[in-house]
Order: sequence, then C-alpha cells, then structure tokens
Amino acid sequence: MFEVNTAVILIVSLVVLVAIGVHIAIALGMTSALGIFLVTGADEHAFHSVQTMLAATAYEAIRAYVFAVIPLFMLMGEFIGRSGIVTDVYRGINRLLKRIPGRLAIATVIGNALFSFVTGVSIASAAAFSRIAYPEMKRFDYHKGFALGAVAGSSCLGMLIPPSVLMIVWGILTEQSIGQIFAAGVFPGLLLAFLFVLYVFVMALLKPSLVGAGRPETAQAVGAEVTAAEAAEEMEEVSTGQFVVSLFGIILVIVAVLGGIWFGVFTPTEGAGAGAFIGLVLAIIKGARFRDIIEGILSVGRTSAPILLLLVTAALYSRTLAMTGMANAIEGVFLGTGMAPWMIITVMVLIWFALGMIIDSISIMLLTAAIFAPIAVKIGIDPIAFAIIGIIAIEAGLYTPPFGLLVYTVKSAIQEFEPDINVMTIFKSSTPYWIIMLIGMVLIINFPEIATFLPRLLF
Repeated sequence: MFEVNTAVILIVSLVVLVAIGVHIAIALGMTSALGIFLVTGADEHAFHSVQTMLAATAYEAIRAYVFAVIPLFMLMGEFIGRSGIVTDVYRGINRLLKRIPGRLAIATVIGNALFSFVTGVSIASAAAFSRIAYPEMKRFDYHKGFALGAVAGSSCLGMLIPPSVLMIVWGILTEQSIGQIFAAGVFPGLLLAFLFVLYVFVMALLKPSLVGAGRPETAQAVGAEVTAAEAAEEMEEVSTGQFVVSLFGIILVIVAVLGGIWFGVFTPTEGAGAGAFIGLVLAIIKGARFRDIIEGILSVGRTSAPILLLLVTAALYSRTLAMTGMANAIEGVFLGTGMAPWMIITVMVLIWFALGMIIDSISIMLLTAAIFAPIAVKIGIDPIAFAIIGIIAIEAGLYTPPFGLLVYTVKSAIQEFEPDINVMTIFKSSTPYWIIMLIGMVLIINFPEIATFLPRLLF
C-alpha cells in the first residue's frame, strides 16, 4: 500500500535538510528514522522499531564482506599515487609523443586513463594531474583554460575505468556482480579516452595557440619562459629505466587485480586486498617513506569512512521508501506513461544532471540507483549497460555548476601556483569533455554491446 503522505514527508524533509546544508548521510538517517516512526504507528512502540531497523541495517552493512572493497581499492590508488609512478609514466608518455601536436594534453588524458586502472576515485586523478600535468603545460605556454580543461575533463575516467568506487557502490545497491560492472566499464572508458584525445588533437591542429609551445623546438618562438634546450631537459627528468619500471608496475597491478577478478582467481574484495599490497610494495620500491605510507592510510580512512556511512544511511532510506510503497509508485509512474524506452532513459538522465548540480555523485547514486535500475530492466535495457549509462550520467554531474566537485578539486590543487584562475574558466573549459561524455552515453544507449561485450566474454 502506498502511504502517499509519509512518502511526501520523507522526500520534502530530505530536500529541505540537504538545502540548508545538513550532510547527506545525516539527512538520510534523520528522514529514515522519521519515516519508520510514521509508518510503524507513530507511538511509543515506533521508537523501538526505529532503533531495531537502524541497528539491523548498520550491522548488515558493516558485516558485508563486499564493503571492504571501497577502502582497499582507494588504498591501492593512494599508495601508487604517493610512489611517484604516475609522474614517471606521465613524463615518459610526453617523450614518446614529442612530435604530436598538443602532446602534453594528450599525455594528460592517457596518463589519467592509466591511473584510472589503479585508483577508483576521479578526485584522486584530478588532484594528482593538477599538480603533475598543469605546471608542465603552463611551462610550455598552453592556454590556461585549455590545459585545466584537459586535466579536469579526463579525470572523469577514474570513475568509469575499473576499479571504480561508483561501480562498486552501484553493484552493492543493485545487487549486481561488481566484476561484471568492472568489465563493462573498460571499452566505454577507453572509448571516452580516445574521443578526448581526438578532441585535443583536432583543437591543437585548428588552434595552435591553445597548445602554445607544445614542442621544445617551438618554445622560444611563442615566447615561453624556457629555451628549447631547457624544455627538452625538463622532459628528460625521468630516465627510460624509471619509465619502464613504473609502467610495468601499473601494468602488473592491472593484470593481477582485474585479471584475477575477471578470471575467477579471487573475489573483488580479495582483488582489492591484493592490489593494496602490490601498491604498498611498489611504493616502498620507489622510495616512499614510512610517514608517507601512514599519511596515505589516514587519507583513505578520512575519505572512505563518509562513503561507508552514506551506504548505511542510504540502505536505511531505501528500506523506508519501500515500506511507504514509494519505490513501486515511482516505477508505476514511469511505466504507466506509455513513453518509449529512450524517453524514459532521457528523463532519468535529466534527473541525474539536475541532482548533479546540488549533491555529489555517490549521494546521487544512493538516492536513485535502486529505484531506476529495476525500471530499466522492465523496459528492456540490459542492467550492465544501464549501470555504465548511469555512471557516465552521474559522473557528468561533477562538471555541472554550481557543485562541480571535479572542478573545485582542480581549482584547489592549483591554488598555490595559479591563484587568479576563476572557477568558471575551468567549468567552461570542461564543457567539451561533458559533451563528449554525453555522446558516449548516447552511443551506449544505442549500442549496448560496447558495455556488454567484455562481461559476456569473461563471465
């Protein structure tokens, strides 16, 4: 039975709490408690029901083996990020691409794609490449907006190329195989990376001023601050041996972790643990100090703890909505309109875009995935393909003002050496990448095999 009054109170209460600045996890918990209280009779016995359901939900979440995947994959990425491997690979790619127009921006995209295979967080990619890639592009007189757009735009690959926190969360919420979702993200992620590279290359040809002194030999001609010889020397900072070792390390992580998961050697949780261990070994080999390792562990704790709390409160909120009949009512509205499947998907995407303007991507997923996924299945959309569609749409919210978490991450990371850059400059420069993500999403909607081919091959 649909308890419309209670459902309305739940939704309105959540919106109001989020709007006044209450943390989304606290807002979800408070509205859930209120909803359970109202549904179970709003009397002295209802308080006991609230306590019981809250305790049961928290216990089930904490004891769930799969929940450990999130902090372990984040730990893997943190260790590798602190090892200096990312910097070595980025500079090595620059050397390999030295005759290609816009090579620094292209190297940024490729570097982000490789880094995405060892970290599950777009924010980590944005922060890392803001400090690694942007100074290099600035040194070669790249247009500031174009350079920052390349950093922010390509950082989204962190959430689409496995292992990805969003993929893990989606799998948990919809009870789908995390391994299959990981596999589904590979080709779409590489497709987006290719389209990003193509965009940079075309813009470098059409507007050479955007890439300034993109090659060492042209540095003096465009008034760069360094000579051609100095520029070349900067790019030779990483030796061939360092580049090969670092690249081998990343490939080892990819093959060991993702290969192990896909071929059934171990579960996603075990794979995450193995990845964290390999990341630790690589960090030690590359000379990471004990202090760096401890700081990395603490950083992951600070980042992952709120995510896990969100998962607990979101699970409680979903159960409360189910008690009111809200989820079934929403499903009935979508299916009862008589709209074509593509129109229903379009409405969902627009909802994701709108939510992306006010809350972060994980919160969006927590609120919508469990409701939208069953609807997609009933209108004939492959659940694995829909997972990738949803992740791309939600990730696009990270470029959408006024929230735009990736944009603010880039701004924060470059603040110390580029304090005058306006946030809107980064938003505008990221727009072409947002459009490309939209194109990629449309391609997957029309050709779901892009996402489903690899999972069907492996599983």
